[in-house]
Amino acid sequence: MKKFDPAMAINSVAEISPEKGVNPNINDSATFCFPTGDLMTETFHGETEGYYLYSRHWNPSNMSLCKALAAMEGTEAAWATGSGMAAITCTLMQLLKKGDHCVASMTVYGGTFAFLKNYIQEYGVEVTFVDTTDLKAVEKACKKNTKVIYTETMSNPLLRIANVPELRKIADKFGAKLVVDNTFTPMVFSPYALGAHIVVYSMTKYINGKNDCVAGAICADSKFINDLIDVTNGTAMLLGPVLDSYRATSILKNLYTLHIRMKKHSENAMYLAQEFNKIGIKANYPGLEEHIDHKLMKKEFNEQFGFGGMIAIDLGTAEKANNFMQKMQEKGVGYLAVSLGYFRTLFSCSGKSTSSEVPEEYQKKMGMSEGLVRYSVGLDNDMAYTFSKIKEALKELKYIK
Repeated sequence: MKKFDPAMAINSVAEISPEKGVNPNINDSATFCFPTGDLMTETFHGETEGYYLYSRHWNPSNMSLCKALAAMEGTEAAWATGSGMAAITCTLMQLLKKGDHCVASMTVYGGTFAFLKNYIQEYGVEVTFVDTTDLKAVEKACKKNTKVIYTETMSNPLLRIANVPELRKIADKFGAKLVVDNTFTPMVFSPYALGAHIVVYSMTKYINGKNDCVAGAICADSKFINDLIDVTNGTAMLLGPVLDSYRATSILKNLYTLHIRMKKHSENAMYLAQEFNKIGIKANYPGLEEHIDHKLMKKEFNEQFGFGGMIAIDLGTAEKANNFMQKMQEKGVGYLAVSLGYFRTLFSCSGKSTSSEVPEEYQKKMGMSEGLVRYSVGLDNDMAYTFSKIKEALKELKYIK
């Protein structure tokens, strides 16, 4: 059987505008009219297709993007949100109610960790954080009231790989939903095809690729998406984190180059990881054979897109990391900035930035050093030249000879 190809799947839902334009129109209407009152009522109750009620619910521009996202993931449906955190929080709040239990990876993105640790528990939801690469620990943490197992395909920032098929088996055993954040590795992994019930994204990152907007996505079966946007009790509908139609149309166009970009990000990250190792600085990158999850990733990933564009190195202390990042920025290597998936290389000290919401005790449990420098490797055409600048920075700081 032919393996699922997310890039070709997107092409299958390409749209031509009513005026025969090659790009879908931008529809900036907040509300929509109906030929009859009965049709409006039916649309309000979700009983019609081809009609739109109000842009907090659906908009033609968002619908076009969501069709492409669902095709990319192999899901029946998708819904776009105003941020990645909106996608994560709406999904979790739809699934978790007072008295429920969630098992979550302790290495999730800092904002997700803070939501699960400091926010949702105030509403009577119990959360247990575990190392989700330890399947025995996951199963041991599950209870009769466990409704969600939450993980990232590639963890942030330690780049561990989730065993999605095995996590699905555990979720099924307890009647829970497996929710997977695939922000780091769109197209590289197809979590839904591997067994995830729901896949969430920050589209701010690789999917859009331009760092010019904030957006998120939820990909799942039609029932979950319809429940999520139900006008009477859907979390996303009632909390209202809708994505603007102009941004939806812009992201849709960028989505069609994602496969090309992911291949180049992966190629450059592999080169950078190998070069770091050659000069005696150990690189953490799943594409390297010595990475603890290299074999697992090779079993699960879509090989043509490589091992992803994220790498990490450990300089021991935050001071050394900060001096190094500042020096790299001065030399034009990239930007000392949070986020990822940009066409320029971005670097940050995760423990003091994107994972700063994670308490130090958890950072130590997950093995995160305060001197960890996370790279989102860009689309540089000459990575050898870029690495020469990195090496210059290391030498000037006397970190290498």
